[in-house]
Amino acid sequence: MFDRRATAREEREDRGRTQRWRCLSCGSSSVRRRADLARMNELREFLEWILGKRSRQEITNTKVGRSLRRETSWCWEVEPTLGPVETHHRVVLVDGIDIGSWCLLIAVTENLQVLAWQWCARESAAAWTALLARIPAPLVVVCDGGAGFASAARSCWPDTKIQRCIFHVQMNVRRHLTLRPRTHAGRDLLKLSRALSRVVDADTAVAWQLGLQAWWQQHGQLTKQRSTDGWSKWWTHDRLRKAWLLLSRLSGSGHLFTFVSHGNARTTSPLEGGINNGIRTTLPGHRGMSEAHMKRAAEWFPYTRELTTEQAYTLIPKTVHSVIPAPGAAADEAPEQGALVAFYDTTLSAEEGLWSRTGWAGRS
Repeated sequence: MFDRRATAREEREDRGRTQRWRCLSCGSSSVRRRADLARMNELREFLEWILGKRSRQEITNTKVGRSLRRETSWCWEVEPTLGPVETHHRVVLVDGIDIGSWCLLIAVTENLQVLAWQWCARESAAAWTALLARIPAPLVVVCDGGAGFASAARSCWPDTKIQRCIFHVQMNVRRHLTLRPRTHAGRDLLKLSRALSRVVDADTAVAWQLGLQAWWQQHGQLTKQRSTDGWSKWWTHDRLRKAWLLLSRLSGSGHLFTFVSHGNARTTSPLEGGINNGIRTTLPGHRGMSEAHMKRAAEWFPYTRELTTEQAYTLIPKTVHSVIPAPGAAADEAPEQGALVAFYDTTLSAEEGLWSRTGWAGRS
């Protein structure tokens, strides 16, 4: 038996097969070209490439994959957008991810349902306000304490409880104290920050707060000591003071143990490991993209988690079908234009001797 293997091009044509019509009188057949169906197939192939691990060469089974790049070049102009958020959710997780010189702010639910995203140059109160204003105020929001978020939350969600990500708090304390503090007070405070992971209920939360108060009674004077050289003054134990103020302020504001009373997530790890990590692993598979293309690819990842490829077809602009000709369209199918050559005018002619003559022309 003969085993025929279809090429990649034949497979793509098979997926976008068109209906052939046959005339009952003369027996001739033809197909009806549908530019909209062609664009849908191209957008599907574009998403298959941008969200997958296969290169253009592997998808098209060619050496350079220029055909796919040429046919799907218009897909970069399609902007994925989600509809307005109308449902009130109990818990919302927010976080930012750096992509090139831009920052993408993302808001999801506890079940990692993507609600909205916002591009910004850096995390700021204005950027967070633009994101939070599009989402109904939840009961609890879990954040990592990014710059400007507290101000935006007070203006947009004044009644929402805040849960600071325990993991980010521990990372911030470790950045101030390092992994091996030199002082006994620093080692005790670092050990106290690590104990946040063992807080699971109200009793352990109260015990942790008592431990923080005991640390202050024993080493609090170190956070007030100042040194001087006669001209300027500075905090003698500046790093220790910053770590202490971080834990003290979060404990006093009630942002550390909101999960104890409301049962919400206490870290942004679901968002970090689900959405952000997916974007981080997708982009390296397509190295060499411009920053604008990186932003577009990052937008398609959360969009396809919520909506199907068929729903993405509605994002194709209507002008694409008319401006861009369908693949394989013959040149004679283009709109007819007026004549470009004037037959009765002062145009150039061969009789004027402007071209070199061959044969018998010009001989005496």
